Amino acid sequence: MNLQLTCFVLVSALTAGYAVLDGFDLGVGVLYPILARNEDERSVLRTAIGPVWDGNEVWLITAGGALFAAFPPVYAMTFSGFYLVIMLVLFALIFRAVALEFRHREDRWPVIWDVAFFVGSLVPALLFGVATGNLIRGVPLSAEGDYAGTFGELLNPVSLLVGVTGLAMFVQHGAAWAAVKSEGALHARATRARSIAQAAFVALVAALTVVAGLTLKSHFHNVTHRPIGWVLVMLLAGGIVWGRWAMVRKRDRAAFLGSAASIVALVGLAAVGNYPALVPARGTPAATGLTVHTASASSLALKVMTVLLLVGLALGVVYTVWVYRTFKGKAHAGEY
Repeated sequence: MNLQLTCFVLVSALTAGYAVLDGFDLGVGVLYPILARNEDERSVLRTAIGPVWDGNEVWLITAGGALFAAFPPVYAMTFSGFYLVIMLVLFALIFRAVALEFRHREDRWPVIWDVAFFVGSLVPALLFGVATGNLIRGVPLSAEGDYAGTFGELLNPVSLLVGVTGLAMFVQHGAAWAAVKSEGALHARATRARSIAQAAFVALVAALTVVAGLTLKSHFHNVTHRPIGWVLVMLLAGGIVWGRWAMVRKRDRAAFLGSAASIVALVGLAAVGNYPALVPARGTPAATGLTVHTASASSLALKVMTVLLLVGLALGVVYTVWVYRTFKGKAHAGEY
C-alpha cells in the first residue's frame, strides 16, 4: 500500500469515526423535541450526550487537518467551493455547543436554547450528506482545480437524496443511543423512533442504490468491481439485519452497534466508489478532477502525516474507549 492510498484510507477512517460518534449526538439533537415531553426527559437526553459530544467532534477536526496535510488542493477546493455549506455547518455546530452549555446553566430562555440545539443538530446532519453527495456525483472544476459552479448547483436531486439518507441514518443512530441511555416512557418512544427511522433509512438506501446504478455509473462500477466494495455491501446489509434483529429482541446495545456498522459501511462505500478520485470533475474536462495522485502532498509530508495519523488515531481510540466506559450506564435527569 503506497503512502497516498494509506493517507486516503486513514482520512476515510477518521471520517467514519466522526460519523459514528458525532452521528448519534446529531441524531439525539434532531429527535430532542420529539422524544422529550417534559424537563426531566429533556435533561436525560442532554445528559446522554453531555460527557462525550465535544470529544466526538474532535474526530471531524482531525479528519479536516489530515485532509489539509495530505491532500491540500482538495482541502482548498472544498473550503472554497462549499464555503456557504461549511459556514452553515460551523455556525450550527457553534450554536449547538452554546445551547448545550447555556441550557444547563441558564434558565431564563430555555426555549431558545432548545431550538438552537435542535437546529444546530439538524443542519449539519442534513448538509454533511449533501456535501458528500456532491463529492460522489462530481462538481465543475477549473483547470486549476477550483470550484467553477454556483451554490445552486450543489442542491441537485442526487445530492439532496444523499443528504436526506444521511439525515435518516443519523436519526436512527441517535434514537438507538437514546434507547441505550434512557428508561421508562422515554425509552419506549426512543425504541419506536429507532424502528421508524431504520425503515426510512433502508428505503432511502434502496432508492439511492437505484439512482447510483442509473446516474452514478462510474461510482457504482467501482463498488461492484472491487472486492472491498462487496465486503462493505455485506457489512451494510449485516448491520441493518443485525440492528432489526436486536430491536425485536430488545437488545439496545446490539441495535446501536448494528447502526454503527451501517454507518461505517456507507462511508466506506462512498470512499471505495470514488477512489482514486477525491473530487471528480463534472461538466468540465475529467483531467481537472482531483485524485489521490494529482492532489497529494510531497512524499515527505505524506510520511510524516502517516505516522502522526496512526499515532493520533490510536490515541483517539484509547480515549474514546476510556470515556465511554467511564460514563456507561443509563442517563438520569440533572447529571449533565
